[in-house]
Amino acid sequence: MVLNKVEICGVNTSKLPVLSGAKMKELFLKFQAGDKSAREQLVRGNLRLVLSVIQRFSNRGEHVDDLFQVGCIGLMKAIDNFDLGQNVKFSTYAVPMIIGEIRRYLRDNNPIRVSRSLRDIAYKALQVRDKLASECSREPTINEIAEKLEISHEDVIFALDAIQEPVSLFEPIYHDGGDPIFVMDQIGDDKQSDKLWLESLSIKEGMGKLGEREKKIISLRFFQGKTQMEVAEEIGISQAQVSRLEKAALKYMRKHV
Repeated sequence: MVLNKVEICGVNTSKLPVLSGAKMKELFLKFQAGDKSAREQLVRGNLRLVLSVIQRFSNRGEHVDDLFQVGCIGLMKAIDNFDLGQNVKFSTYAVPMIIGEIRRYLRDNNPIRVSRSLRDIAYKALQVRDKLASECSREPTINEIAEKLEISHEDVIFALDAIQEPVSLFEPIYHDGGDPIFVMDQIGDDKQSDKLWLESLSIKEGMGKLGEREKKIISLRFFQGKTQMEVAEEIGISQAQVSRLEKAALKYMRKHV
């Protein structure tokens, strides 16, 4: 993303006007009286706000022209909804709206698609977290957030994880002037370790001492990743029986391995 380019979306950013407070008020009065040209002047006179906001998103890999256009939509919404009667500077009102518009754009254009309902839960959880943090002067727990939203803490965790942006394996995490260290340099393949290979041999040896039903339960549970309920349905017994047989089989394996 290039932020030092002079022309963005056909706009020469080096020649953007700066409006005084008095001029802003005059233009808002004209616009709210129906003068459309005043709205155009307000938009052009506040494009520097958009430029300042998109700098916050310089590490997202998005094209600066795209972010600028989206930011301008947020600016126009702010102009259309600004209330002169409130004792608030226009920039104070407009910047959060511009940021919100850009964040919605980035969220909706994320390459990993997340359902609307899941995103809604996640952003409600973030709002509750900020509110609780302000009230309690500490970071709230997941359980506290879940209690406020009246949903399970698992749903909160799942929703918050879903909106996390993916990290590239080639994302540099350290650079001391020489060769950078990337995320992929810090990832190991534990599945190929000697320790796991020996553990696998031990488990197979222990399973050889089990009966056919116990052996099938352990295989389905720990090698195929099925739940006790799924195992119960497949074998034709109750979930309680699966649990009891599983515990007995593991205890027997630990004793003889």
